[in-house]
Amino acid sequence: MAVDSKFQYMDIDVKIKKFTWRIQNFSRLIVRKLYSEVFTLDGYKWRVLIFPKGNNVDHFSIYLDVADSATLPYGWTKYAQFGFGVIDQFDRETSSTKVTHHCFNARQADWGFTSFLSLTELHNPKRGYLLNDACLVEVYVCTDKTLGFISNEFIVKTDWDELKAKVADCVKAVIDNQKTPTTKPVEITPPSPTQSSSQTVAIEPEERAEEDMNTFFTSLESELSSSRIVYSKEAAKEALAKINEALNTTPVNLNDSGKFAPLKQAFMILARFDGSSTTLTIDQKNVLLGLDERLKELANRAAKAVQDKDQLTAKESIKRTMTCNLETSLIRYKEVETEVKQVDQILAALREEVEEAQKRKEKMLAERKGIYRSCKEMKMELDALEKELAECEATAKVGEEEEKSVEAEWGRIKDFISSIEAKI
Repeated sequence: MAVDSKFQYMDIDVKIKKFTWRIQNFSRLIVRKLYSEVFTLDGYKWRVLIFPKGNNVDHFSIYLDVADSATLPYGWTKYAQFGFGVIDQFDRETSSTKVTHHCFNARQADWGFTSFLSLTELHNPKRGYLLNDACLVEVYVCTDKTLGFISNEFIVKTDWDELKAKVADCVKAVIDNQKTPTTKPVEITPPSPTQSSSQTVAIEPEERAEEDMNTFFTSLESELSSSRIVYSKEAAKEALAKINEALNTTPVNLNDSGKFAPLKQAFMILARFDGSSTTLTIDQKNVLLGLDERLKELANRAAKAVQDKDQLTAKESIKRTMTCNLETSLIRYKEVETEVKQVDQILAALREEVEEAQKRKEKMLAERKGIYRSCKEMKMELDALEKELAECEATAKVGEEEEKSVEAEWGRIKDFISSIEAKI
């Protein structure tokens, strides 16, 4: 079966590029793995790799792959931070998203998530992951080494303004369709003291429709703001359970899950709950209404701290590998140098073997020269890495302090919620 898919990309800003891959007839795919079209970013050719039925797991698997890795020069590397989203086409805010970063090289030319989304959840008809059997995959890529450009919230919120603009266009189109070309202008007398009672102003139909629409939505906004919905005790307990479940996980895991929308609703329910035995103070209600944004901030800070620590670990691993290779080369260099001296002694003692020994010497000298060049290059790379490592150590130290700060704030919020729970 031919795979029916569409792949397109757009610039989010000067640093981030978005790629959209719509795969039709998804449930009928018989291939084990599937590549997207190749796209070029920062001089490198990339593509998305998916395993529709999982890469030896019961989860949808997805990776970012360097398409031309086999033809790139020896020692190539390329850094990228990127995020994937399998879009819930019923409700974009419940989409499944994950974000990571990686330094690609010849041995690790693809990177991503083997267990991105469970196959049970992916094929759940109550979710919009396979609307009309079409899977919508979004990829956000940035090669800037400044972390934090791409987040789960960024993926979910992207296109929201565009969606609102489309809705506004649809409303205007409906209004335009309702206009009749024979409608005459309406004459009204404006209540301005500078006009006489005989003066009139002609209001065109389009201006009248615009005025009616603005009046309607202004009135609706006022009505919704003044409404006071009081939630039941059961709803408050359910909301409290959701909040406790979120607080019982780590800030990093909460950030990776991207499940902040239910928490916002839960905090709103608690803030509007008025029990018969006790009532929350206005300050407590205001704190509850602002806690979802506070938790988002803490979760993002924790994720940033972990990313800083992971980057340090990756740099230290590269340093260990390069140091080991350098030590091995140094040992071999000394061995070759000793062999050269032995050959010199043989030449002095055995003149009849001078020609053969001389050939061996030339060969070994060439090897020594090659080792020298190789070691010199590796030493230059190691010196450059030492500078990067110093910066990473400083960043990681700040990340550790930030992580402690987050944990302390997290504990205080848990204690506060526990005090609220005691009143319900």
